[in-house]
Amino acid sequence: MKRPTPVNEEVLFDGRSLISETDTKGIITYVNRKFTEMTGYTAAEAVGQPHSLLRHPDMPKAGFEQMWKVIESGKIWEGYVKNLRKDGKFYWVVVHIVPKLDESGKIIGYIASRKMPDRDRLKIVEEQYKELLAQEH
Repeated sequence: MKRPTPVNEEVLFDGRSLISETDTKGIITYVNRKFTEMTGYTAAEAVGQPHSLLRHPDMPKAGFEQMWKVIESGKIWEGYVKNLRKDGKFYWVVVHIVPKLDESGKIIGYIASRKMPDRDRLKIVEEQYKELLAQEH
């Protein structure tokens, strides 16, 4: 699926339950209605795609590397994420990711929920991400 070209227009997340699930490789297996409303992707378009489909180019790779280390170890991860919508607009969320386990305790996927970011904290996070991106380039 072709990634949209980013435009500098924010869509504010309203804090309603936005849920997605992935397999252990980050491929989307489930999205709820709020996910489709916020991202602009239908469930049919999103399911089967890598969750990185939503990755905004302003997001440093280092943050996602750290996220994968945490969740693959079976721990919960939470962090600020700038996502890219299908129309090229962006939105900020605080993502909370928990491992999805089978009966034996083996990780079989991940469940991500989102909440509204604190706007004051977001200013600090944006500066940190800019610094990380500059180091990556």
